[in-house]
Amino acid sequence: MNILNTIKTYWILTKPRLWLLLVYTGIAGYIMGSNGLIDGWKFLILLLALYFGTAGANTITSYIDRDIDSVMERTKNRPLPKGLIKPPIKALYFGGLYSVLSLILSYYLGFIPLIFMAFGLFDNIVVYSYLTKRRTYWNIILGSFSGGAPTIIGYATATGYIDLLSIIWAGLIVIWTPIHIWSLALFYRDDYRKAGVPMLPAVKSKSIARKCIAASAIILTLFSLTLPFLDMKLFNIPYFIIVNAFNLGIIYYSVRMFWVDDEVYAWRLFKLTSPYLGVIFTLGMILSIL
Repeated sequence: MNILNTIKTYWILTKPRLWLLLVYTGIAGYIMGSNGLIDGWKFLILLLALYFGTAGANTITSYIDRDIDSVMERTKNRPLPKGLIKPPIKALYFGGLYSVLSLILSYYLGFIPLIFMAFGLFDNIVVYSYLTKRRTYWNIILGSFSGGAPTIIGYATATGYIDLLSIIWAGLIVIWTPIHIWSLALFYRDDYRKAGVPMLPAVKSKSIARKCIAASAIILTLFSLTLPFLDMKLFNIPYFIIVNAFNLGIIYYSVRMFWVDDEVYAWRLFKLTSPYLGVIFTLGMILSIL
């Protein structure tokens, strides 16, 4: 394997679509916390810390999940199941190095960023991937807290503290995660069952899964509508129009699944929730600067 193919393989191994979203929410947290006043050196350290932390965690979980990934149709073409990295332990070393670098860099950002970087790594790698993913349908709920960590890290880097606004922003990601993953798991229900992964839609009835998704959609809407009352910069027509357009779509597909036994609505919900965080965090950044 030449150097370019090796770089490409390890790039794919880090799951860039996932870490790009998490890094973006961390950057958004920093910009919202600083009101757009960017310290170039601190911002660079934050960017690198978030990249190393999220990409490192994804790499380690890919190593832990390599046997599961080889069974599922959706994931069987990832680098480790395809045998593109030999021996597979190289992936663990790579992810471990990235994770250590993220902690070192977070140390220079402050105590709170360091604590939440360590928490995010522990929750994603140990709690979710290693301890609960194969054992309980609570897995994604217990693992979703790591998704909110980058926002807290970014916000605390800018402000030096955590407040209710930053918690709600992070909570938005925590609530969004089960909706996004459960809708995907409902669509790929048989795939998860074949791999023995007890995602809620794979081990509970479709009725229960749909109720849980709908309940999460309502909570997500409430969280998004709470933000303008904590930050008056968000209290404007563009925010309410754009965010509620997404909220109504999410609630519509969540409720629609009750009436039509067709997994196409689960897939549409998954696709609709995909850009949700990017849109709402972009709005948060833009409005915090204006």
